[in-house]
Parts: sequence; structure tokens; C-alpha cells
Amino acid sequence: MGIPTEAIGSVPRPAYLLEAMQKHADGALDDAGFAAVTERAVAETLKEMEATGSQIITDGEQSKPSFISYPLAGLDNLAGDGVVISFEDGHTRQLPRLTKGPFRYGATTGDYVRQARKHTHKMIKQAVIAPSALSLIYPPDGIEGYSRDQFIRDLTEECTKDIRSAIDAGALSVQIDFTEGRLSCKLDPSRGLLREFVALNNAVLDRFSEDERSMIGVHTCPGGDHDSTHSAEVDYAELLPDLFKLNAGRFFIQMASEPDKTRVLDLIAHERRAGQKIYIGVIDPINEEIETAETVCERTLQAAEHIGVSNLGTTDDCGFSPFGDDIVTARATAFAKIKARVEGTKLASERLGVT
Repeated sequence: MGIPTEAIGSVPRPAYLLEAMQKHADGALDDAGFAAVTERAVAETLKEMEATGSQIITDGEQSKPSFISYPLAGLDNLAGDGVVISFEDGHTRQLPRLTKGPFRYGATTGDYVRQARKHTHKMIKQAVIAPSALSLIYPPDGIEGYSRDQFIRDLTEECTKDIRSAIDAGALSVQIDFTEGRLSCKLDPSRGLLREFVALNNAVLDRFSEDERSMIGVHTCPGGDHDSTHSAEVDYAELLPDLFKLNAGRFFIQMASEPDKTRVLDLIAHERRAGQKIYIGVIDPINEEIETAETVCERTLQAAEHIGVSNLGTTDDCGFSPFGDDIVTARATAFAKIKARVEGTKLASERLGVT
């Protein structure tokens, strides 16, 4: 098989899907009509993903409004004035605020896997949002009659069901998106918040067997939205010691856009625990230049020098369109970059004699 390679998840939505999303939100397109449009987008995306040569593919998160908000679809106990996340270019994203309990998911990812399975025979990967990210919707001043402790118990249960639904539907790789990990170090340099996040995520991971955790991964990056990031200035040395305390089998780590790769690769080699497989980012989604297969090969070989080959994989630094309205990267560019990753990883495997 050679060195394994997987996408992070999202690719830009086609224009007709973005138009349908807006019409559906405005009430100008009914649920059945919207479902038909998303079905078309998923089928086309899976076909294009297969054409890149990828052995394990995603649906590009075409059906999700965003990587973080899909579980909140249809809920009536949310307000729009939650936590604000600022990006270095000045734009922001705002999370909703929970107004009352109990907290329940409005959608789970098993439905996305089943939808994708209708259109491909390839192995399927599914991304899920980390419970630590959703914990931010609980208001700092609390909710009368619904304590934070009860919310965390409900959140843990719901996230567990979400991951379980993806596995039961046939996903062979489940990725927990943990972009708030690096951000937490910026918000709280003491790393107390990061450790709270790790403990919460482990409360979910520990509900799965060792075999199941081997197929569950964690993605970390400094954010990637409209070609901007929210925490790239945070030193990986602040994140990695606690990150690898997560009881997951795989780690998908942004690296292509990292300025000092050698230093960070050495940190990874030192901090990771035995048995943890490391998928190194070799594609930079927020750089419009399309990497060559040779560039990907060189980045993969560099990673192999530092962390070895037996537990090495490759990936993209981030999704190409984690929020539905992020259309900065062209869809064709995203697929060209994915193809370069696949071909470059194969080239590195050949040079390393990995078959």
C-alpha cells in the first residue's frame, strides 16, 4: 500500500449548491429540493475525489453548512450571539449560544456516510467536530436549570453517538476536528484551557475500544478560513505535549505552511506516544499555488527522516472550505492539490522502498 494518505475533509462547494443553500435558508427551496441538489453535489465530489487516485475519500463535506455547525442543524435552543473567533486578516466567525437544555445533536455524521456510500465503492473517511469545540456554545454565565456539568455529560454522550454513527455506517477513518486546540493556547497561555479540552475529548475517546481508537484520528491546525488563520503564531511546542495525550490512534498535523518544519518534526518525534500514527500536512490549502508531486515527495521524505516511515502518513494542512461560504479556493485547484498529494506520496513510498 505504501505510505497512506488522506484528505482532511472539505472541498469548495459548486456554485449551484451554494445557490441552493441560500435559497433553502431563505425558504425559497423546500427540503426535498435541497436534498436533491446536495445529492448531486456529493455524487460529483466523490467522482472527482476518486479521479485524484485517492484510496480513501471524503464527500467534501458538501452537505454540511460548516465543519463545526452540522450537529446544530434544526435546533431551536440557540441564539446567534455566542463566542467570536477572530482571524488574522480581521474577519470573524461567531458560534451560536445555547439558551436552554437539554443539548442534543440535530444531525449525526452517519447520515453523511450512508449518503456517500450510495455513490462510491472506495473506503470512506468522515470528519466529526470535537466536543471541545461545541463546549464553547455553553454561556459563561450559565443556564438556569441546566448546569454546565449536565451539559458536558450530554455533550459527551452526543459526540460519542456521532462518532459511533459514522463507524456503524461504514466509515473506515473518523477524524475529530480539533482546530481549537492551538487557538486555546493563544487564549490561555497557561494551557489550562487546552488541558480541559484534552480531558473532554478523552472522555469521548475512552468510550471506544482500542481497535476503534486506531481508526479515530485528531486533526490540528491554526485554522484555515478565507485564506487566513486564527492561531498560526502559537508555537507547536505549546500544543504538542498535551495534544499527544489524546487517546487517538491517528494525528493529522498541519505542516506544509509551517515555517520551521525541521524543528516541529523533531518535536513530534519526541512527544508522540508509541502506536500513534502521524499524518503530516504536505499540502497548503490557503496557498493558491498547486504543489508538484516532487514537492510533496520531498516534504514526505523530510518527515520520514525525523519520525520514521512505519507510523507516517500524509494529508492536507486543513480542509479547503471548512465553512460553506468560503469560496476563495477554486474547486479545481483543490482537486489538483489532492492529486499532487496522492502522486507525491506514492513517489516518496517508491523512493523509500515502502510497498
